[in-house]
Amino acid sequence: MLVLAQVMSGAGLTAGITVGALLAEEMLGSTGLAGVPSALFTAGAALGALAIGRLCTRWGRRPGLALGYATGALGSVGVVVAAATGSVALLFPALVVYGMGTATGLMARYAGADLASPARRGRAVSAVLFATTLGAVAGPMLVTPAGEVAHAWGVPRLAGPFLLAAAAFAATAVVLACLLRPDPLRLAQELAARVAQGRDTDSGKGGSAGTDGPRDRVPVPAGRHDVAVGTAVMILTQVVMIGIMTMTPVHMLAHGHTAQAAGLVISLHVAAMFLPSPLTGLLVDRIGRRWVARASGPLLLAAGALAALSPAGSTPALGAALVLLGLGWNFGLISGTAIVTDALPPDRRATTQGLVDVGLAVAGAAGSLASGLVVARDGYPALALSGGLAALLVLPVAGRFPRRASRTAGHPGPGG
Repeated sequence: MLVLAQVMSGAGLTAGITVGALLAEEMLGSTGLAGVPSALFTAGAALGALAIGRLCTRWGRRPGLALGYATGALGSVGVVVAAATGSVALLFPALVVYGMGTATGLMARYAGADLASPARRGRAVSAVLFATTLGAVAGPMLVTPAGEVAHAWGVPRLAGPFLLAAAAFAATAVVLACLLRPDPLRLAQELAARVAQGRDTDSGKGGSAGTDGPRDRVPVPAGRHDVAVGTAVMILTQVVMIGIMTMTPVHMLAHGHTAQAAGLVISLHVAAMFLPSPLTGLLVDRIGRRWVARASGPLLLAAGALAALSPAGSTPALGAALVLLGLGWNFGLISGTAIVTDALPPDRRATTQGLVDVGLAVAGAAGSLASGLVVARDGYPALALSGGLAALLVLPVAGRFPRRASRTAGHPGPGG
């Protein structure tokens, strides 16, 4: 059911990515402020991640995720109303509320890892992300049809994708609320408690049954160091990806491209964000979390350099750059998620993961807001190249191994 829900929600996740900056530019009349919508819905994602993390801790993944998607649907409707009435005062808070739905889409990846063994955790995270691919790739391609529907209803065309987001988020909320049973986080907590109780019993008897078989092998959390490393990897890749991605449609339309061409490039980008997930998850589990995290830096540098050097009128070149950008983000997100999850016991997992995603969203909001200012002052090539260079900070961050590695019996820790 989680996989089905992610397929449905994918289209809603890309509405703001595809037309958010264009809608702001149209309503505000300024390229320098085109990064404001992305900043607002990523700020909303920060608030949403914090709230959803706490709700999941208290009530479980199912009610937390369902409520998050319902909130995203409400925000999408607010954006449509703001566009129809020309109300900037309504647009800004609606984008924040919409952002809570995007936070839910990313936080669902943690639900995929709740019941996975450490040896398969990367693949479990990747399965949830991969499920988002169908809707996320289709979303930008539906910009023109959704715009026509919106226009037929007397709403600006650029608000069309938010109509699609409202429907997608609402349907996802209903599916999760009704069908995600048993709750993966609750079940993981129960299993961990049983294992701990069994170990206490075996210890009292002086026996060693708790270490006899693979079913009894549970990870020893590595603690705050690994949480910090995984968080830093995700934040760095998120800032670079959002900054370049947000301004690419604005850059393309300013140089004579159509909205459909910009939508195609964003579709390729979103496909690269999610489609390679099964391979990335396999690499994370086989060669190690940190090796994959370090690989994200050079990939993002290549993306930034290609975007900066691409002719402004070349859709294929910009598309290739955005594909590399999405792939680098994918490497950073899946490896960072696995590092963080490895370090957390089930009873503290959801709250800490929510806080991690707060940092992720805040950093993304800052990068998005700064991207518009950089493009207005120095141009898109400067933004792309500086973002690619900044991504190389992942190398020293992911290269720092913990003093005490997280391990399971017979299984290496997240350092790989």
